[in-house]
Amino acid sequence: MNTELDDVRAILRDCRTVAVVGLSPRPERDSHRVARYMLQQGWRIVPVNPVAAGQTILGEPVYPSLAEAAKHAHIDLVDCFRNSADIPPIVDEAIAIGAPALWLQLGVQHAGAVAKARAAGLRVVENRCLMVDHANHPQP
Repeated sequence: MNTELDDVRAILRDCRTVAVVGLSPRPERDSHRVARYMLQQGWRIVPVNPVAAGQTILGEPVYPSLAEAAKHAHIDLVDCFRNSADIPPIVDEAIAIGAPALWLQLGVQHAGAVAKARAAGLRVVENRCLMVDHANHPQP
């Protein structure tokens, strides 16, 4: 059984394309700052935000759903900046597109959705910041 720290390490080692669900076009928002940081670290950002679909954020086209994003990029990681109550359908979509990993940002938790994602074979991290963990676990 993997521990969450094992999943953090594996995600940071193996993932390079991240669908950021709830990515805001506003630079002062956490989702924007984290996505910009990951982009600067060489990761590909795939914005998912139904409200901003058709626009660009950080130079990338915004998709209305994970299913639509997956038609344009292989998604290694689904990073969620949504309310905890919104997580179950995102998990269903992540499973449906074959995403290998799910990251729920600080303050985002949903035990049932996390259990479902793990049962489907996804690596899962919850209530942690991808940017902070990346900065604290430098990769070779």
